[in-house]
Amino acid sequence: MPVSLEDVRHIAALARLALDDERVEALAAELNTILEHVDVLARVDTDGVQESIGVRARAQPLRKDTGPPTPLARSVDTIAPRMRDGFFLVPRLASHETPETE
Repeated sequence: MPVSLEDVRHIAALARLALDDERVEALAAELNTILEHVDVLARVDTDGVQESIGVRARAQPLRKDTGPPTPLARSVDTIAPRMRDGFFLVPRLASHETPETE
């Protein structure tokens, strides 16, 4: 089922997007191209193909990170204006509580 210009206008209105007619036509064309591609993929015969394993209990095992550490060009304390106990100190957002005295 192709995406109509009215479909795009309706979705744009729900998202409160102001789209001119040229952009509405372009988006409808792009969405229909995507849907046509998905339709082609849906017709691919996958009988007998083992499904891929995603990020579940049987996820792809990771290799050990055995390479040497990459040294920094400068010391970490020259990168950040303030550090404590090896951690970067960053200012709190204005919407958060006032930080305790250090």
